[in-house]
Amino acid sequence: MRIAEVHIYQKDLPVVGGPYTMARAKVDSLDTTIVRLVSDSGLSGFGETCPVGPTYQPQHALGARAALQQMAPGLIGEPALLPLTLRRTMDGLLNGHNYAKAAIDIAQMDLIGRHFGVRVADLLGGASVEIVPSYFATGVGAPDEIARVAQEKQREGYPRLQIKLGGRPVEIDIETIAKVWEAVGPGMRLAVDANRGWTARDALRVSRECQAIPFVMEQPCNTIEEIAAIRRQIHHPIYLDENAEDLATVLRAIAMGVCDGFGLKVTRLGGLNPMVTVRDLCAIRSMPHTCDDAWGSDIIAAACVHIASTVEPRLLEGVWLAAPYIAGHYDADHGVRIDSGHISLPEGPGLGITPDEGVFGQPVLSLG
Repeated sequence: MRIAEVHIYQKDLPVVGGPYTMARAKVDSLDTTIVRLVSDSGLSGFGETCPVGPTYQPQHALGARAALQQMAPGLIGEPALLPLTLRRTMDGLLNGHNYAKAAIDIAQMDLIGRHFGVRVADLLGGASVEIVPSYFATGVGAPDEIARVAQEKQREGYPRLQIKLGGRPVEIDIETIAKVWEAVGPGMRLAVDANRGWTARDALRVSRECQAIPFVMEQPCNTIEEIAAIRRQIHHPIYLDENAEDLATVLRAIAMGVCDGFGLKVTRLGGLNPMVTVRDLCAIRSMPHTCDDAWGSDIIAAACVHIASTVEPRLLEGVWLAAPYIAGHYDADHGVRIDSGHISLPEGPGLGITPDEGVFGQPVLSLG
């Protein structure tokens, strides 16, 4: 079975109740890219990649579509059931741009699952659980408002809360952490995420002044080198997120001992198959991690849940989905939903969702 057609779509995902604010980004609408691979047997598989604007990471939506258009002609006629072969083909067609290749990787895994009648989770090694924990990420906001949201999400059943901080006086961030802790107490696991928005000085001050509050400090500074310089002075576990750019960097961070875990993004690493490698590296070193993505709707959400279900449960920090900030689903009947802070693994072959292609509009590119 070979790839016979490649279709690329663009879709806007307005932020419900937006904008969504982080230390280095503020977005009212997200620009997502969907890939549909069609085999010569007529089966389709869907993938997606959706960077959070042009400043969160080097990735951006226009770059994703340019990269996909560069690779698409070379995919026609390639074996549809061989992920390693297709990965090597993509690397031969274009250097880098893992976030664009991820959409093809996800689409291929969906296609393979549909062909064999099995779930993507089974292709990735097998699900350990059928329901995975989610977590809610706040935007950057006023201390009292974020504390209110924290209580609301605790009542909804989320086991973990990520507090977005940075991009403002660090005293406000410290006040926010204190008020959230006062609001939810030890009944909810906390992560504070500066999205590279703190200096080393700020990170040290936050950890010192909040020493009695248990939380994970996620990506406090811009570079691995900055974090390494203050690592021994921080009183909290440190997770890398934006710095976990590829397999080589993840391996380097583990070897350096610069972090205690990761906030992982499926598309940033290049798709589900690279995520399997990182999952297994983390298991060897007993390093907790999330299985997330930057943004996106049902396709990315399903991919995140499938890989998360294969993670050793004690190491799974949770799955963040953009679903609370997005209106509607690609698959009205089987779209991925959060229920009481948890997410059920989609049923059915492949990703377990069947997108309504009508919601995508006309493709920006069709080949084959």
